[in-house]
Amino acid sequence: MDTNTRRLLDRSAVITGGASGIGLASARRMAAEGARVVIADIDPLAGKQAAAEVGGMFVRVDVTDPEDVENLYAETQRAYGSVDIAFNNAGIAPAEDASILETGLEAWRRVQEVNLTSVYLCCKYVLPYMQEQGKGSIINTASFVAVMGAATSQISYSASKGGVLSMSRELGVEFARQGIRVNALCPGPVNTPLLKELFAKDPEKAARRLLHVPLGRFAEPEELAAAVAFLASDDSSFMTASTFLVDGGISGAYVTPL
Repeated sequence: MDTNTRRLLDRSAVITGGASGIGLASARRMAAEGARVVIADIDPLAGKQAAAEVGGMFVRVDVTDPEDVENLYAETQRAYGSVDIAFNNAGIAPAEDASILETGLEAWRRVQEVNLTSVYLCCKYVLPYMQEQGKGSIINTASFVAVMGAATSQISYSASKGGVLSMSRELGVEFARQGIRVNALCPGPVNTPLLKELFAKDPEKAARRLLHVPLGRFAEPEELAAAVAFLASDDSSFMTASTFLVDGGISGAYVTPL
């Protein structure tokens, strides 16, 4: 990255799931570009470490709890005077979420709560601040599985990410003329703790997925962070309600190169 790029100077950025993976990489990138970063996470130890690293603030949040989420943006406003960027990134992919034939209702609901309802709550409570400011950028983490199907199914995860994509599109249209942009980031498989844990349990599943990536590898969190910083900045000022795929070519592939 060009260290002279300070596209996010004097802007506050709230990142849910900011203590690890794509969230932490994005916190580092946005801080490097001048943003005041708020790490929102359920893990206080990792959250405080991440906040200290990027010179930001930590707020402990259960993203499925409306009061926690409402407090998150109030704390950000109190500390920094604005809420300019909301990266709604927290999510889970538990092993018990698999084929629809095996996935129980409790597992289904848990994934929907953390992956989809949390994004609804984050958008619901951040939008009034952005309306008052007359500007803001919301980035919701969906997934390439929101636009494709997989035979190695995680049924609730896929459905939740489809919901995030559809909701982001609708919000992007609804609030466009109020200066608020809403985009859905759709990553391909990324080398994060979540993915590594999933694939360590099932190397065959990992191999089957890697086969379909035209670039021949999984993404690094820093590559997604670069996309997040772009969507957060004025460089993407004419983008809203978009499906922003950063997937190594997966969604464009019929047959992958040898």
